[in-house]
Amino acid sequence: MNPNCIIIDNRDNVAVAVEDIKKGALILLPDESSIPACSDIPAGHKIALRDMKAGEDIIKYGEPIGRLNAAVSRGDWVHIHNIFSPEDDQRENIHGIQKG
Repeated sequence: MNPNCIIIDNRDNVAVAVEDIKKGALILLPDESSIPACSDIPAGHKIALRDMKAGEDIIKYGEPIGRLNAAVSRGDWVHIHNIFSPEDDQRENIHGIQKG
């Protein structure tokens, strides 16, 4: 079967869905392995390739693109509901905003 996600760089800890993936469906990885989707994942969105803790960097394109604000499991949808970006940190520092 053809993969339904791509991994851009071998250092990445997220894949990108190339089609909508429903909760419980298999995420078919480029290496021909698969993992079950923990939630609905829209096309173009990130998928956790391993269990990760809050505060860990999200690596895409081989580079950090943000950090988790909550733990995720392998197969979870990774998006703005569970990550924050370096720009968020900068706004916090400038405006004295506290994360809850």
